[in-house]
Amino acid sequence: MAKDKPFLDVQNLTKTFGALVLFEDISFSIAEGQRVGLIAKNGTGKSTLLSVLSGKEGRDAGEIIFRRDLKVGFLEQSPVFDPAESVLDACFNHHGDDALVLKAKQILTRLKIRDLSQPMGQLSGGQQKRVALANVLITEPDLLILDEPTNHLDLDMIEWLEGYLSSGNKTLLMVTHDRFFLDRVCSVILELDDKRIYTYRGNYSYYLEKRQERLDARRAEIARANNLYRRELDWMRRMPQARGHKAKYREDAFYELERVAKQRMEERQMRLKSSNVYIGSKIFECQYISKAWSGEHVIMKDFYYNFARYEKMGIVGNNGTGKSTFVKMLLGLEQPDSGRIVIGDTVRFGYFSQEGLKFDEGQKVIDVVRDIADYIDLGGGRHLTASQFLQHFLFTPEQQHNYVSKLSGGERRKLYLCTVLMRNPNFLVLDEPTNDLDIVTLQILEEYLADFPGCVIVVSHDRYFMDKVVDHLLVFKGDGVIKDFPGNYTQYRAWSSLQSKAEVETEAKVRKAAPQQPRHEVRRRMTYKERMEFAELEKDIAALEEEKKSIEEALCSGTLSVAELTEKSKRLPLLNEELDEKSMRWLELSEIENK
Repeated sequence: MAKDKPFLDVQNLTKTFGALVLFEDISFSIAEGQRVGLIAKNGTGKSTLLSVLSGKEGRDAGEIIFRRDLKVGFLEQSPVFDPAESVLDACFNHHGDDALVLKAKQILTRLKIRDLSQPMGQLSGGQQKRVALANVLITEPDLLILDEPTNHLDLDMIEWLEGYLSSGNKTLLMVTHDRFFLDRVCSVILELDDKRIYTYRGNYSYYLEKRQERLDARRAEIARANNLYRRELDWMRRMPQARGHKAKYREDAFYELERVAKQRMEERQMRLKSSNVYIGSKIFECQYISKAWSGEHVIMKDFYYNFARYEKMGIVGNNGTGKSTFVKMLLGLEQPDSGRIVIGDTVRFGYFSQEGLKFDEGQKVIDVVRDIADYIDLGGGRHLTASQFLQHFLFTPEQQHNYVSKLSGGERRKLYLCTVLMRNPNFLVLDEPTNDLDIVTLQILEEYLADFPGCVIVVSHDRYFMDKVVDHLLVFKGDGVIKDFPGNYTQYRAWSSLQSKAEVETEAKVRKAAPQQPRHEVRRRMTYKERMEFAELEKDIAALEEEKKSIEEALCSGTLSVAELTEKSKRLPLLNEELDEKSMRWLELSEIENK
Protein backbone atom coordinates (compact mmCIF):
# COMPACT_ATOMS: atom_id res chain seq x y z
CA MET A 1 0.00 0.00 0.00
CA ALA A 2 1.09 3.57 -0.60
CA LYS A 3 2.26 5.08 2.65
CA ASP A 4 1.66 8.69 1.66
CA LYS A 5 -2.14 8.41 1.46
CA PRO A 6 -3.90 8.33 4.89
CA PHE A 7 -6.38 5.61 5.78
CA LEU A 8 -8.93 8.31 6.59
CA ASP A 9 -8.96 11.98 5.58
CA VAL A 10 -11.67 14.27 7.00
CA GLN A 11 -11.97 17.71 5.40
CA ASN A 12 -14.10 20.63 6.64
CA LEU A 13 -16.75 18.44 8.28
CA THR A 14 -19.86 20.08 9.79
CA LYS A 15 -22.78 18.50 11.64
CA THR A 16 -25.81 20.21 13.20
CA PHE A 17 -29.04 19.16 14.89
CA GLY A 18 -31.46 22.00 14.25
CA ALA A 19 -29.91 25.13 15.79
CA LEU A 20 -27.31 23.06 17.71
CA VAL A 21 -23.90 22.97 16.01
CA LEU A 22 -21.93 19.92 17.20
CA PHE A 23 -18.80 20.53 15.12
CA GLU A 24 -18.03 22.95 12.35
CA ASP A 25 -15.46 22.86 9.55
CA ILE A 26 -13.24 20.30 11.32
CA SER A 27 -10.38 18.50 9.54
CA PHE A 28 -8.07 15.67 10.57
CA SER A 29 -6.51 12.52 9.13
CA ILE A 30 -5.53 9.06 10.39
CA ALA A 31 -2.45 7.36 8.95
CA GLU A 32 -1.75 3.64 8.82
CA GLY A 33 -0.62 2.33 12.21
CA GLN A 34 -1.92 5.32 14.20
CA ARG A 35 -4.03 4.54 17.27
CA VAL A 36 -6.19 7.59 17.85
CA GLY A 37 -8.27 8.44 20.93
CA LEU A 38 -11.13 10.96 20.61
CA ILE A 39 -11.89 13.05 23.72
CA ALA A 40 -14.77 15.49 24.26
CA LYS A 41 -17.34 16.50 26.86
CA ASN A 42 -20.67 14.65 27.00
CA GLY A 43 -23.18 15.96 24.51
CA THR A 44 -20.63 17.65 22.21
CA GLY A 45 -20.72 15.05 19.45
CA LYS A 46 -18.17 12.24 20.03
CA SER A 47 -20.51 9.35 19.20
CA THR A 48 -22.19 11.38 16.47
CA LEU A 49 -18.82 12.00 14.80
CA LEU A 50 -18.08 8.26 14.82
CA SER A 51 -21.54 7.54 13.38
CA VAL A 52 -21.00 10.11 10.62
CA LEU A 53 -17.61 8.59 9.76
CA SER A 54 -19.10 5.10 9.61
CA GLY A 55 -21.97 6.22 7.39
CA LYS A 56 -24.66 5.63 10.02
CA GLU A 57 -25.54 9.34 10.01
CA GLY A 58 -25.38 12.07 7.40
CA ARG A 59 -23.38 15.31 7.47
CA ASP A 60 -24.18 18.92 6.64
CA ALA A 61 -20.91 19.70 4.84
CA GLY A 62 -17.40 18.39 4.28
CA GLU A 63 -15.63 15.36 2.84
CA ILE A 64 -14.85 11.95 4.33
CA ILE A 65 -12.27 10.11 2.23
CA PHE A 66 -11.23 6.53 2.98
CA ARG A 67 -8.30 4.88 1.20
CA ARG A 68 -9.52 2.75 -1.70
CA ASP A 69 -10.59 -0.82 -0.74
CA LEU A 70 -10.12 -0.08 2.97
CA LYS A 71 -11.97 -2.50 5.26
CA VAL A 72 -13.52 -0.65 8.23
CA GLY A 73 -14.93 -2.22 11.41
CA PHE A 74 -17.32 -0.13 13.55
CA LEU A 75 -18.32 -0.83 17.17
CA GLU A 76 -21.44 1.12 18.12
CA GLN A 77 -22.14 2.22 21.69
CA SER A 78 -25.47 0.35 21.75
CA PRO A 79 -25.41 -2.43 19.12
CA VAL A 80 -28.66 -4.11 18.02
CA PHE A 81 -28.95 -7.83 17.22
CA ASP A 82 -31.67 -10.23 16.08
CA PRO A 83 -32.73 -11.74 19.43
CA ALA A 84 -33.35 -15.16 17.84
CA GLU A 85 -29.91 -15.71 16.29
CA SER A 86 -27.13 -17.48 18.13
CA VAL A 87 -23.96 -15.82 19.42
CA LEU A 88 -21.88 -17.46 16.69
CA ASP A 89 -24.30 -16.45 13.92
CA ALA A 90 -24.33 -12.89 15.28
CA CYS A 91 -20.57 -12.82 14.77
CA PHE A 92 -20.64 -13.97 11.15
CA ASN A 93 -24.11 -13.29 9.78
CA HIS A 94 -24.43 -17.07 9.22
CA HIS A 95 -21.19 -17.52 7.28
CA GLY A 96 -17.51 -17.84 8.12
CA ASP A 97 -14.70 -20.28 7.37
CA ASP A 98 -13.23 -22.65 9.97
CA ALA A 99 -10.25 -20.39 10.74
CA LEU A 100 -12.53 -17.45 11.52
CA VAL A 101 -14.82 -19.63 13.64
CA LEU A 102 -11.80 -20.77 15.67
CA LYS A 103 -10.67 -17.16 16.10
CA ALA A 104 -14.20 -16.16 17.10
CA LYS A 105 -14.24 -18.82 19.81
CA GLN A 106 -10.85 -17.64 21.12
CA ILE A 107 -11.88 -13.96 21.27
CA LEU A 108 -15.33 -14.68 22.71
CA THR A 109 -13.73 -16.85 25.40
CA ARG A 110 -11.39 -13.97 26.28
CA LEU A 111 -14.50 -11.79 26.60
CA LYS A 112 -16.16 -14.49 28.76
CA ILE A 113 -18.89 -15.41 26.28
CA ARG A 114 -18.76 -19.22 26.34
CA ASP A 115 -22.13 -20.53 25.13
CA LEU A 116 -21.90 -19.82 21.39
CA SER A 117 -25.30 -21.39 20.66
CA GLN A 118 -27.15 -19.13 23.12
CA PRO A 119 -29.75 -16.81 21.50
CA MET A 120 -28.72 -13.15 21.57
CA GLY A 121 -32.05 -12.23 23.17
CA GLN A 122 -31.00 -14.09 26.35
CA LEU A 123 -27.81 -12.02 26.77
CA SER A 124 -27.60 -8.88 28.91
CA GLY A 125 -26.81 -5.51 27.30
CA GLY A 126 -23.19 -5.80 28.46
CA GLN A 127 -22.82 -9.29 26.99
CA GLN A 128 -24.28 -8.11 23.68
CA LYS A 129 -21.73 -5.27 23.60
CA ARG A 130 -18.96 -7.85 24.07
CA VAL A 131 -20.30 -9.97 21.20
CA ALA A 132 -20.33 -6.82 19.05
CA LEU A 133 -16.72 -6.12 20.03
CA ALA A 134 -15.72 -9.68 19.10
CA ASN A 135 -17.59 -9.25 15.81
CA VAL A 136 -15.43 -6.23 14.95
CA LEU A 137 -12.12 -7.80 16.03
CA ILE A 138 -12.55 -11.20 14.37
CA THR A 139 -12.24 -10.07 10.74
CA GLU A 140 -9.21 -7.85 11.44
CA PRO A 141 -10.35 -4.73 9.52
CA ASP A 142 -7.78 -2.23 8.27
CA LEU A 143 -9.35 0.52 10.41
CA LEU A 144 -11.17 -0.04 13.70
CA ILE A 145 -13.69 2.61 14.84
CA LEU A 146 -14.66 1.84 18.45
CA ASP A 147 -17.23 3.66 20.59
CA GLU A 148 -16.56 3.00 24.31
CA PRO A 149 -14.98 -0.47 23.82
CA THR A 150 -14.17 -0.90 27.55
CA ASN A 151 -17.74 -0.42 28.81
CA HIS A 152 -19.09 -3.68 30.29
CA LEU A 153 -15.63 -5.28 30.40
CA ASP A 154 -14.08 -6.43 33.65
CA LEU A 155 -10.43 -5.73 34.50
CA ASP A 156 -9.11 -8.95 32.99
CA MET A 157 -10.90 -8.25 29.70
CA ILE A 158 -9.76 -4.61 29.63
CA GLU A 159 -6.14 -5.59 30.14
CA TRP A 160 -6.42 -8.28 27.45
CA LEU A 161 -7.97 -5.78 25.01
CA GLU A 162 -5.21 -3.28 25.82
CA GLY A 163 -2.59 -5.82 24.78
CA TYR A 164 -4.53 -6.92 21.70
CA LEU A 165 -5.00 -3.41 20.31
CA SER A 166 -1.43 -2.39 21.15
CA SER A 167 0.11 -5.33 19.30
CA GLY A 168 1.04 -5.28 15.64
CA ASN A 169 0.40 -2.38 13.32
CA LYS A 170 -3.31 -1.86 14.08
CA THR A 171 -5.00 1.39 13.04
CA LEU A 172 -7.89 2.60 15.16
CA LEU A 173 -10.05 5.56 16.16
CA MET A 174 -11.86 5.19 19.46
CA VAL A 175 -13.88 7.01 22.07
CA THR A 176 -13.22 5.87 25.64
CA HIS A 177 -13.27 7.41 29.12
CA ASP A 178 -10.67 4.88 30.36
CA ARG A 179 -7.56 7.03 30.83
CA PHE A 180 -5.21 4.09 31.54
CA PHE A 181 -6.44 2.58 28.28
CA LEU A 182 -5.85 5.84 26.37
CA ASP A 183 -2.39 6.19 27.87
CA ARG A 184 -1.28 2.65 27.03
CA VAL A 185 -2.94 2.17 23.63
CA CYS A 186 -3.14 5.53 21.84
CA SER A 187 -0.38 7.34 19.95
CA VAL A 188 -2.53 10.35 18.96
CA ILE A 189 -5.29 12.20 20.86
CA LEU A 190 -7.99 14.23 19.09
CA GLU A 191 -9.91 16.67 21.29
CA LEU A 192 -13.29 17.98 20.15
CA ASP A 193 -13.82 21.25 22.01
CA ASP A 194 -16.06 24.23 21.24
CA LYS A 195 -16.97 22.77 17.80
CA ARG A 196 -13.29 22.56 16.80
CA ILE A 197 -10.77 19.72 16.68
CA TYR A 198 -7.28 19.79 18.24
CA THR A 199 -4.60 17.18 17.51
CA TYR A 200 -2.00 16.01 20.05
CA ARG A 201 0.64 13.59 18.75
CA GLY A 202 1.20 11.53 21.88
CA ASN A 203 -0.63 9.46 24.49
CA TYR A 204 -3.03 10.68 27.19
CA SER A 205 -0.26 11.92 29.53
CA TYR A 206 1.22 13.98 26.67
CA TYR A 207 -2.26 15.31 25.83
CA LEU A 208 -2.81 16.53 29.41
CA GLU A 209 0.46 18.45 29.35
CA LYS A 210 -0.08 20.02 25.92
CA ARG A 211 -3.76 20.75 26.51
CA GLN A 212 -2.84 22.76 29.61
CA GLU A 213 -0.32 24.71 27.55
CA ARG A 214 -3.03 25.41 24.95
CA LEU A 215 -5.50 26.59 27.59
CA ASP A 216 -2.87 28.80 29.26
CA ALA A 217 -2.03 30.35 25.89
CA ARG A 218 -5.73 30.87 25.15
CA ARG A 219 -6.30 32.56 28.50
CA ALA A 220 -3.34 34.86 27.86
CA GLU A 221 -4.71 35.69 24.40
CA ILE A 222 -8.15 36.52 25.81
CA ALA A 223 -6.59 38.62 28.60
CA ARG A 224 -4.54 40.61 26.04
CA ALA A 225 -7.60 41.02 23.87
CA ASN A 226 -9.60 42.34 26.83
CA ASN A 227 -6.93 44.97 27.60
CA LEU A 228 -6.81 46.11 23.98
CA TYR A 229 -10.59 45.96 23.72
CA ARG A 230 -11.05 48.41 26.60
CA ARG A 231 -8.70 50.91 24.90
CA GLU A 232 -10.28 50.48 21.47
CA LEU A 233 -13.78 50.73 22.92
CA ASP A 234 -12.82 54.07 24.48
CA TRP A 235 -11.54 55.23 21.07
CA MET A 236 -14.75 54.07 19.33
CA ARG A 237 -16.89 55.99 21.83
CA ARG A 238 -14.81 59.18 21.85
CA MET A 239 -14.28 59.65 18.12
CA PRO A 240 -17.31 58.56 16.13
CA GLN A 241 -17.00 61.60 13.87
CA ALA A 242 -13.34 60.85 13.09
CA ARG A 243 -14.04 57.39 11.69
CA GLY A 244 -13.57 58.07 8.02
CA HIS A 245 -12.14 55.81 5.33
CA LYS A 246 -8.63 55.83 6.85
CA ALA A 247 -9.95 54.57 10.20
CA LYS A 248 -12.15 51.84 8.64
CA TYR A 249 -9.41 49.19 9.07
CA ARG A 250 -9.21 50.03 12.78
CA GLU A 251 -12.98 49.70 13.16
CA ASP A 252 -12.91 46.27 11.48
CA ALA A 253 -10.04 45.20 13.75
CA PHE A 254 -12.07 46.39 16.75
CA TYR A 255 -14.96 44.02 15.97
CA GLU A 256 -12.56 41.06 15.59
CA LEU A 257 -10.94 42.06 18.89
CA GLU A 258 -14.38 42.21 20.51
CA ARG A 259 -15.13 38.67 19.31
CA VAL A 260 -11.94 37.29 20.91
CA ALA A 261 -12.32 39.29 24.14
CA LYS A 262 -15.87 38.05 24.71
CA GLN A 263 -14.95 34.39 24.41
CA ARG A 264 -15.38 32.40 27.61
CA MET A 265 -13.10 29.75 28.98
CA GLU A 266 -15.40 27.04 30.34
CA GLU A 267 -12.91 26.08 33.04
CA ARG A 268 -13.94 25.92 36.68
CA GLN A 269 -12.00 28.05 39.10
CA MET A 270 -13.05 26.34 42.33
CA ARG A 271 -13.33 22.97 44.01
CA LEU A 272 -16.63 22.04 45.62
CA LYS A 273 -15.81 21.43 49.30
CA SER A 274 -18.46 20.68 51.87
CA SER A 275 -17.95 20.80 55.64
CA ASN A 276 -21.62 20.23 56.46
CA VAL A 277 -21.42 16.43 56.48
CA TYR A 278 -21.33 14.60 59.81
CA ILE A 279 -20.99 10.86 60.26
CA GLY A 280 -20.58 9.06 63.56
CA SER A 281 -17.80 6.66 64.55
CA LYS A 282 -19.93 3.56 63.90
CA ILE A 283 -20.39 3.05 60.16
CA PHE A 284 -21.26 -0.57 59.35
CA GLU A 285 -20.17 -4.03 60.40
CA CYS A 286 -20.55 -7.17 58.28
CA GLN A 287 -20.99 -9.92 60.84
CA TYR A 288 -20.00 -13.18 59.15
CA ILE A 289 -22.38 -12.88 56.21
CA SER A 290 -22.84 -15.55 53.57
CA LYS A 291 -24.62 -15.34 50.23
CA ALA A 292 -25.04 -17.72 47.31
CA TRP A 293 -27.25 -17.79 44.23
CA SER A 294 -29.22 -20.99 43.53
CA GLY A 295 -27.34 -22.55 46.43
CA GLU A 296 -24.23 -23.05 44.26
CA HIS A 297 -22.86 -19.73 43.03
CA VAL A 298 -21.12 -18.55 46.21
CA ILE A 299 -20.76 -14.76 46.55
CA MET A 300 -19.29 -14.68 50.07
CA LYS A 301 -18.90 -17.09 52.95
CA ASP A 302 -18.68 -16.05 56.62
CA PHE A 303 -17.40 -12.64 55.59
CA TYR A 304 -16.50 -10.23 58.39
CA TYR A 305 -15.59 -6.57 57.92
CA ASN A 306 -15.80 -3.49 60.15
CA PHE A 307 -15.88 -0.34 58.01
CA ALA A 308 -13.85 2.57 59.39
CA ARG A 309 -14.91 6.22 59.63
CA TYR A 310 -13.90 8.31 56.56
CA GLU A 311 -12.78 5.16 54.70
CA LYS A 312 -12.72 5.33 50.91
CA MET A 313 -12.95 1.77 49.64
CA GLY A 314 -12.81 0.40 46.10
CA ILE A 315 -14.41 -2.91 45.13
CA VAL A 316 -12.89 -4.71 42.13
CA GLY A 317 -13.23 -8.14 40.57
CA ASN A 318 -14.45 -9.89 37.47
CA ASN A 319 -18.07 -9.73 36.35
CA GLY A 320 -20.28 -12.17 38.24
CA THR A 321 -18.15 -12.35 41.39
CA GLY A 322 -20.74 -10.55 43.53
CA LYS A 323 -19.61 -6.91 43.74
CA SER A 324 -23.04 -5.37 43.07
CA THR A 325 -24.76 -8.01 45.22
CA PHE A 326 -22.57 -7.04 48.17
CA VAL A 327 -23.48 -3.37 47.68
CA LYS A 328 -27.20 -4.23 47.53
CA MET A 329 -26.93 -6.24 50.76
CA LEU A 330 -25.25 -3.27 52.43
CA LEU A 331 -28.13 -1.03 51.34
CA GLY A 332 -30.81 -3.55 52.40
CA LEU A 333 -31.92 -4.24 48.82
CA GLU A 334 -30.78 -7.89 49.10
CA GLN A 335 -30.73 -10.06 52.19
CA PRO A 336 -27.77 -12.30 53.17
CA ASP A 337 -28.41 -16.02 53.56
CA SER A 338 -26.83 -15.88 57.01
CA GLY A 339 -25.12 -13.33 59.23
CA ARG A 340 -26.13 -9.69 59.35
CA ILE A 341 -24.99 -6.16 58.48
CA VAL A 342 -25.28 -3.59 61.28
CA ILE A 343 -25.49 0.04 60.09
CA GLY A 344 -24.62 3.05 62.28
CA ASP A 345 -27.47 5.39 63.29
CA THR A 346 -25.97 8.49 61.64
CA VAL A 347 -25.34 6.90 58.20
CA ARG A 348 -27.22 8.46 55.26
CA PHE A 349 -26.52 6.55 52.05
CA GLY A 350 -26.34 8.11 48.60
CA TYR A 351 -26.57 5.31 46.03
CA PHE A 352 -25.55 5.64 42.38
CA SER A 353 -26.60 2.37 40.73
CA GLN A 354 -26.26 0.91 37.25
CA GLU A 355 -30.05 0.86 36.88
CA GLY A 356 -30.85 4.33 38.24
CA LEU A 357 -31.49 6.30 35.03
CA LYS A 358 -35.21 6.92 35.39
CA PHE A 359 -36.40 10.44 34.55
CA ASP A 360 -39.53 12.18 33.34
CA GLU A 361 -38.58 12.88 29.72
CA GLY A 362 -40.79 15.97 29.64
CA GLN A 363 -39.12 17.59 32.66
CA LYS A 364 -36.41 20.25 32.45
CA VAL A 365 -32.95 19.46 33.81
CA ILE A 366 -33.07 22.19 36.46
CA ASP A 367 -36.49 20.99 37.70
CA VAL A 368 -35.21 17.41 38.14
CA VAL A 369 -32.65 18.71 40.65
CA ARG A 370 -34.93 21.30 42.27
CA ASP A 371 -37.44 18.53 43.03
CA ILE A 372 -34.76 17.18 45.39
CA ALA A 373 -33.56 20.47 46.90
CA ASP A 374 -33.32 24.16 46.01
CA TYR A 375 -29.80 24.36 47.38
CA ILE A 376 -27.06 22.28 48.99
CA ASP A 377 -25.61 23.45 52.33
CA LEU A 378 -21.79 23.51 52.27
CA GLY A 379 -21.47 24.58 55.91
CA GLY A 380 -19.96 27.74 57.38
CA GLY A 381 -22.81 29.84 56.02
CA ARG A 382 -22.05 28.78 52.43
CA HIS A 383 -24.56 27.18 50.13
CA LEU A 384 -24.92 26.35 46.44
CA THR A 385 -28.19 26.68 44.55
CA ALA A 386 -29.43 23.84 42.35
CA SER A 387 -28.42 25.84 39.27
CA GLN A 388 -24.92 26.56 40.63
CA PHE A 389 -24.48 22.89 41.54
CA LEU A 390 -25.45 21.82 38.01
CA GLN A 391 -23.10 24.41 36.54
CA HIS A 392 -20.25 22.99 38.64
CA PHE A 393 -20.89 19.67 36.89
CA LEU A 394 -20.75 21.42 33.50
CA PHE A 395 -24.45 21.92 32.77
CA THR A 396 -24.54 25.42 31.28
CA PRO A 397 -27.51 27.69 32.11
CA GLU A 398 -28.85 26.97 28.60
CA GLN A 399 -28.56 23.18 29.08
CA GLN A 400 -30.29 23.39 32.47
CA HIS A 401 -33.45 24.58 30.72
CA ASN A 402 -33.35 21.78 28.13
CA TYR A 403 -35.76 18.90 28.45
CA VAL A 404 -34.38 15.57 29.68
CA SER A 405 -35.41 13.99 26.37
CA LYS A 406 -32.73 16.06 24.59
CA LEU A 407 -29.83 14.82 26.74
CA SER A 408 -27.20 12.40 25.48
CA GLY A 409 -26.56 9.14 27.34
CA GLY A 410 -23.53 10.64 29.10
CA GLU A 411 -25.46 13.78 30.10
CA ARG A 412 -28.22 11.62 31.61
CA ARG A 413 -25.63 9.74 33.71
CA LYS A 414 -24.21 13.06 34.85
CA LEU A 415 -27.67 14.36 35.78
CA TYR A 416 -28.35 11.17 37.74
CA LEU A 417 -25.06 11.70 39.60
CA CYS A 418 -26.13 15.26 40.48
CA THR A 419 -29.45 13.99 41.89
CA VAL A 420 -27.55 11.58 44.18
CA LEU A 421 -25.08 14.21 45.41
CA MET A 422 -27.77 16.90 45.82
CA ARG A 423 -29.31 14.85 48.65
CA ASN A 424 -26.17 15.63 50.69
CA PRO A 425 -25.46 12.07 51.91
CA ASN A 426 -22.61 11.24 54.28
CA PHE A 427 -21.90 7.80 52.77
CA LEU A 428 -21.65 7.51 48.99
CA VAL A 429 -22.02 4.10 47.33
CA LEU A 430 -21.17 4.39 43.63
CA ASP A 431 -21.69 1.32 41.42
CA GLU A 432 -19.85 1.81 38.10
CA PRO A 433 -20.13 5.63 38.20
CA THR A 434 -17.63 6.18 35.37
CA ASN A 435 -19.53 4.45 32.54
CA ASP A 436 -20.43 6.98 29.81
CA LEU A 437 -19.12 10.01 31.75
CA ASP A 438 -16.67 12.24 29.89
CA ILE A 439 -13.16 12.72 31.22
CA VAL A 440 -13.75 16.30 32.42
CA THR A 441 -16.73 15.16 34.50
CA LEU A 442 -14.65 12.29 35.89
CA GLN A 443 -12.00 14.79 36.98
CA ILE A 444 -14.67 16.91 38.74
CA LEU A 445 -16.07 13.81 40.46
CA GLU A 446 -12.56 12.76 41.54
CA GLU A 447 -12.02 16.20 43.13
CA TYR A 448 -15.43 16.02 44.81
CA LEU A 449 -14.69 12.58 46.31
CA ALA A 450 -11.16 13.57 47.37
CA ASP A 451 -12.66 16.47 49.39
CA PHE A 452 -15.77 14.54 50.56
CA PRO A 453 -15.76 14.44 54.39
CA GLY A 454 -17.84 11.24 54.63
CA CYS A 455 -17.39 7.60 53.59
CA VAL A 456 -17.17 6.23 50.06
CA ILE A 457 -17.49 2.81 48.41
CA VAL A 458 -16.78 2.65 44.68
CA VAL A 459 -17.38 -0.37 42.43
CA SER A 460 -15.52 0.32 39.19
CA HIS A 461 -13.39 -1.13 36.41
CA ASP A 462 -11.82 2.29 35.80
CA ARG A 463 -8.28 1.83 37.13
CA TYR A 464 -7.28 5.50 36.82
CA PHE A 465 -10.40 6.61 38.73
CA MET A 466 -9.82 4.03 41.47
CA ASP A 467 -6.21 5.14 41.94
CA LYS A 468 -7.33 8.75 42.36
CA VAL A 469 -10.20 8.06 44.78
CA VAL A 470 -9.69 4.99 47.00
CA ASP A 471 -7.15 4.04 49.64
CA HIS A 472 -8.37 0.50 50.31
CA LEU A 473 -9.63 -2.42 48.17
CA LEU A 474 -11.88 -5.42 48.50
CA VAL A 475 -10.94 -7.75 45.65
CA PHE A 476 -13.71 -10.23 44.74
CA LYS A 477 -11.95 -13.28 43.29
CA GLY A 478 -15.02 -15.49 42.84
CA ASP A 479 -16.32 -18.59 44.71
CA GLY A 480 -16.67 -16.51 47.87
CA VAL A 481 -12.98 -15.55 48.05
CA ILE A 482 -12.50 -11.86 48.98
CA LYS A 483 -9.05 -10.27 49.38
CA ASP A 484 -8.75 -7.31 51.75
CA PHE A 485 -5.93 -5.11 50.35
CA PRO A 486 -4.69 -1.87 52.02
CA GLY A 487 -3.92 0.25 48.96
CA ASN A 488 -5.13 1.42 45.55
CA TYR A 489 -5.45 -0.53 42.30
CA THR A 490 -1.94 0.09 40.93
CA GLN A 491 -0.42 -0.96 44.25
CA TYR A 492 -2.59 -4.10 44.24
CA ARG A 493 -1.46 -5.02 40.71
CA ALA A 494 2.17 -4.55 41.71
CA TRP A 495 1.67 -6.79 44.75
CA SER A 496 -0.28 -9.33 42.68
CA SER A 497 2.52 -9.51 40.09
CA LEU A 498 5.04 -10.22 42.85
CA GLN A 499 2.80 -13.03 44.15
CA SER A 500 2.36 -14.50 40.65
CA LYS A 501 6.12 -14.50 40.07
CA ALA A 502 6.72 -16.22 43.41
CA GLU A 503 4.14 -18.89 42.51
CA VAL A 504 5.80 -19.48 39.11
CA GLU A 505 9.22 -19.83 40.74
CA THR A 506 7.87 -22.24 43.39
CA GLU A 507 6.15 -24.34 40.74
CA ALA A 508 9.36 -24.48 38.69
CA LYS A 509 11.33 -25.61 41.75
CA VAL A 510 8.76 -28.31 42.54
CA ARG A 511 8.86 -29.58 38.95
CA LYS A 512 12.66 -29.61 38.99
CA ALA A 513 12.79 -31.49 42.30
CA ALA A 514 10.13 -34.05 41.30
CA PRO A 515 11.30 -37.51 40.21
CA GLN A 516 11.69 -37.61 36.44
CA GLN A 517 9.45 -40.09 34.67
CA PRO A 518 10.93 -42.18 31.86
CA ARG A 519 10.62 -40.35 28.57
CA HIS A 520 10.54 -41.87 25.15
CA GLU A 521 10.61 -38.71 23.09
CA VAL A 522 13.74 -37.56 21.32
CA ARG A 523 15.87 -35.35 23.56
CA ARG A 524 16.25 -31.83 22.17
CA ARG A 525 19.00 -29.38 22.95
CA MET A 526 18.95 -25.62 22.58
CA THR A 527 19.81 -24.21 19.22
CA TYR A 528 22.58 -21.64 19.00
CA LYS A 529 19.98 -18.88 18.69
CA GLU A 530 18.14 -20.13 21.80
CA ARG A 531 21.40 -20.29 23.81
CA MET A 532 22.11 -16.66 22.87
CA GLU A 533 18.56 -15.69 23.83
CA PHE A 534 18.89 -17.60 27.13
CA ALA A 535 22.10 -15.75 28.04
CA GLU A 536 20.55 -12.39 27.11
CA LEU A 537 17.44 -13.16 29.19
CA GLU A 538 19.58 -13.80 32.28
CA LYS A 539 21.18 -10.38 31.89
CA ASP A 540 17.81 -8.68 31.26
CA ILE A 541 16.15 -10.35 34.25
CA ALA A 542 19.02 -9.37 36.55
CA ALA A 543 18.80 -5.74 35.35
CA LEU A 544 15.01 -5.68 35.74
CA GLU A 545 15.22 -7.19 39.24
CA GLU A 546 17.73 -4.51 40.20
CA GLU A 547 15.51 -1.74 38.82
CA LYS A 548 12.47 -3.21 40.59
CA LYS A 549 14.35 -3.37 43.91
CA SER A 550 15.42 0.25 43.47
CA ILE A 551 11.85 1.40 42.72
CA GLU A 552 10.36 -0.51 45.67
CA GLU A 553 12.96 0.97 48.05
CA ALA A 554 12.24 4.46 46.69
CA LEU A 555 8.46 3.99 47.08
CA CYS A 556 8.95 2.97 50.71
CA SER A 557 11.40 5.79 51.49
CA GLY A 558 8.82 8.53 51.95
CA THR A 559 11.16 11.06 50.29
CA LEU A 560 9.69 11.14 46.78
CA SER A 561 7.88 14.12 45.34
CA VAL A 562 4.32 13.61 44.01
CA ALA A 563 5.63 13.59 40.41
CA GLU A 564 8.33 11.01 41.24
CA LEU A 565 5.84 8.88 43.17
CA THR A 566 3.42 8.92 40.22
CA GLU A 567 6.16 8.09 37.72
CA LYS A 568 7.53 5.17 39.76
CA SER A 569 4.03 3.84 40.57
CA LYS A 570 3.29 3.74 36.84
CA ARG A 571 6.62 2.12 36.01
CA LEU A 572 6.37 -0.69 38.59
CA PRO A 573 3.43 -2.67 37.07
CA LEU A 574 4.95 -2.34 33.57
CA LEU A 575 8.27 -3.54 34.97
CA ASN A 576 6.56 -6.52 36.61
CA GLU A 577 4.82 -7.45 33.37
CA GLU A 578 8.12 -7.37 31.47
CA LEU A 579 9.83 -9.36 34.23
CA ASP A 580 7.07 -11.99 34.22
CA GLU A 581 7.25 -12.32 30.44
CA LYS A 582 11.04 -12.71 30.39
CA SER A 583 10.98 -15.08 33.39
CA MET A 584 8.43 -17.32 31.70
CA ARG A 585 10.54 -17.46 28.53
CA TRP A 586 13.66 -18.17 30.63
CA LEU A 587 11.81 -21.07 32.28
CA GLU A 588 10.74 -22.47 28.90
CA LEU A 589 14.33 -22.42 27.63
CA SER A 590 15.75 -23.78 30.88
CA GLU A 591 13.38 -26.75 30.65
CA ILE A 592 14.78 -27.54 27.19
CA GLU A 593 18.31 -27.37 28.62
CA ASN A 594 17.44 -29.60 31.59
CA LYS A 595 15.58 -32.30 29.67
